[in-house]
Amino acid sequence: MRNAFERIVQQRNGALVVLGTGPEVESITSGGFKLADATFSAAKLAELAKMDGAIILDDECEYLLRANAHLHPNPAVTTVETGARFRTAERVAKETGKPVVAVSEERNVVTVFLGEEKRELQSPAQLFGRINQDLQTLERFRRQLNEADELLTRLEVLDQVTLRDAIIVLQRTELVRRIGEQVAGAAVELGDEGGLVDLQHTDLVVGVDDLRSLVALDYVRGGKRGATSALKALDDLARSDLYDTERMCSVLGLDHPDTDARPVGHRLVSGVPRLPARVQEALVRHFRDFQKLFLASAGDLSAVSGVGETRALELRRYFDRLHQKVALFDIPDI
Repeated sequence: MRNAFERIVQQRNGALVVLGTGPEVESITSGGFKLADATFSAAKLAELAKMDGAIILDDECEYLLRANAHLHPNPAVTTVETGARFRTAERVAKETGKPVVAVSEERNVVTVFLGEEKRELQSPAQLFGRINQDLQTLERFRRQLNEADELLTRLEVLDQVTLRDAIIVLQRTELVRRIGEQVAGAAVELGDEGGLVDLQHTDLVVGVDDLRSLVALDYVRGGKRGATSALKALDDLARSDLYDTERMCSVLGLDHPDTDARPVGHRLVSGVPRLPARVQEALVRHFRDFQKLFLASAGDLSAVSGVGETRALELRRYFDRLHQKVALFDIPDI
C-alpha cells in the first residue's frame, strides 16, 4: 500500500482511496465501474488513480472493488479541509468509519483520514531520519530503565526502598512505552520497509508493560483495581509531568516520594524461573509483604498452597542467591 501511494506521487497524480467497504460506503457511492477478482497490487492501484474518481477496496485491502467512483458524503459533516478531494476524504472517513487516503496532485502529499483523526504521511527518507533518532533515544531510556529496575531490586532486598525509587521505574517505563509507540507508528508508515525497524522496536520494549504493571501492583494501594486505575491515570499524564516525582505520586495516589515503602512482592516472585502464575499469586496473598516473603524459611514457604517442599527449597535458594548478588554491589545513584 505504501508503495502504491509512492507510485501515485511519482506519477504526479491525485487519488482518493477508501480502504474498506460496507453499507455505509455503498450508500454514498455512485457511478464508476466495479472490478471482478481484481487482487490488490501497488501497480494496479497506481494505474487506476490515473482516473479522476475514487477507488474502493475491501476491508482487508486484498481486492480492488470499484474505480472511478463518485462519493457523495453528507455535506453537513464538518470538515476543515479546503480542496474538494480532501474535503470529501474527511467527510467519508467521519461518516463511514473507514480509513480514506487522499493524494494531492499539486502538493504531492499523501494524507490518511480515519474518523476524527488525520495524518500526513512523510517520505521514507524523512521517516528513516526521524526513526533513527527515536531509536537512539529509545535505547538510552531502555538502559536507564534497566538500571533503575536493578537498583529497585537491590533496595527492596536491603529494605531501603522509598516511593521515589519505584516512581523512577514507572517514569522510565512510561517514557520507553511512549517513544516506542512513536517508533512503531513510523514503522507502519514505512510499509514493507518498516520490518527491520519493527524488530528493533520490539526488542527494546519487550517486558516493559509487564514491569510497569508489577511495580504498580507492588506499590499502589487497592490491589489490582487500584493498580489498573493508577496506570490509566499515568497514561493520561502529560510527558512534562513524568519528570515531576511529586506530581506522579499524587496522580498514582501515593504518599510523598521520600516515604519509606515496602512492596507486596509481585515483581520479586515474577523473576523466579519456572514458577507458575497461580503459585506466584498464592505466595503474594499469603505473605502480603516483600520482606516477609523474602526472609521466609523453606518451611514457611512450603506451607503456601501449591508450593510444596521441593519448590520451597528452590525458592529459598533463589532468594539467598539474590541476597548474595545484591551484597556484592554498591548502590549507584540513578
